[in-house]
Amino acid sequence: MPRSKAHFLILDGLRGVAAIAIVVFHFMEWIYGPAENFIGHGFLAVDFFFCLSGFVIGYAYDDRLHGMGVKQFFISRLIRLHPMVVFGACLGLIAFVFDPFATCQDGYSVGRILLLFIGTELMVPLPVMPDRFFNLFGLNPPTWSLFWEYVANIAYAFVLVKIPRRFLFFLLVPAAVGLFCLSYTKGNLLGGWAGDNFGDGGIRIAYSFTAGLIIYRYGWIIKNRIGFYGLSLLLALAFISPHLSNHDVLEACIVIFYFPLLISLGAGSSLDPKSVSLCKLSGGISYPLYMTHYAFLSIFGSYFLAYKPGTGTLTVVIIAGTFVTIFFAWVVMKFFDTPVRKYLTGLRQKKAV
Repeated sequence: MPRSKAHFLILDGLRGVAAIAIVVFHFMEWIYGPAENFIGHGFLAVDFFFCLSGFVIGYAYDDRLHGMGVKQFFISRLIRLHPMVVFGACLGLIAFVFDPFATCQDGYSVGRILLLFIGTELMVPLPVMPDRFFNLFGLNPPTWSLFWEYVANIAYAFVLVKIPRRFLFFLLVPAAVGLFCLSYTKGNLLGGWAGDNFGDGGIRIAYSFTAGLIIYRYGWIIKNRIGFYGLSLLLALAFISPHLSNHDVLEACIVIFYFPLLISLGAGSSLDPKSVSLCKLSGGISYPLYMTHYAFLSIFGSYFLAYKPGTGTLTVVIIAGTFVTIFFAWVVMKFFDTPVRKYLTGLRQKKAV
């Protein structure tokens, strides 16, 4: 097996910052609409993930996918991504069935719940849960972006890896136009997660994944000394930026211009030795945090709808809930995600011998 490449540690750290932004956004969206939510653009963290994924996939596989083969590439991606898809589905099922504040479970037969569970584990979209706003994967809604991540990986393995870099712009430019049209006509880019906005996810990942891949292939890495903390602040500014009064083209500008710039800066920034451990931790928990937090959020949503607590109570619950989800993600990383991926990688290596 070839030796693994070095990581861009600051980019790993920024992935964790984006994951935390998603958690806070999901807490707040139960209470406020996007315009009133102080982190109303937090959902754009998904577009940052997509752009970062394009950069990382190009860096990791452009020069070795031909040698390793498409089959081994897919096995690598499944080992990296799917254990948490399965874990998130199991956790989401438990949270749905045993939610102490909800009563919607009574409307679901055992067979229907089992079907939803299998669909979430196998990533077959089933937008049939009205109490979950017809999410593509009702038992663990964040799985929607993993669905599109898998689509992008398939497109990369069969098409994008073979395309000369200059031809990637024939995909990038129409996708950018699509993002502007979405942002202008709908007022936001908050789509891709439900049955009625399914196609929006394809446009979002088409642009951001391709942009990340272009950044890598052209070597658009900007050397700088901003560091992890400075770049974390710049990333956070995208999530707390104000909404425009009518058509929020600001979101399209953030995705099309600002996130690729942050990827270029993050790949080229110098890292303070004192920040190395923090970046590793932030990157390590980012994926488990993203794939497990909604189980807690669904229970919080049921609690909020049932009791309508005051601002003081909500503040305490949201702050405490955010820390709980982060700690739980660390536990999952340490005792499930990392050891399971290590075990599966070991099995794969034994079969290759």
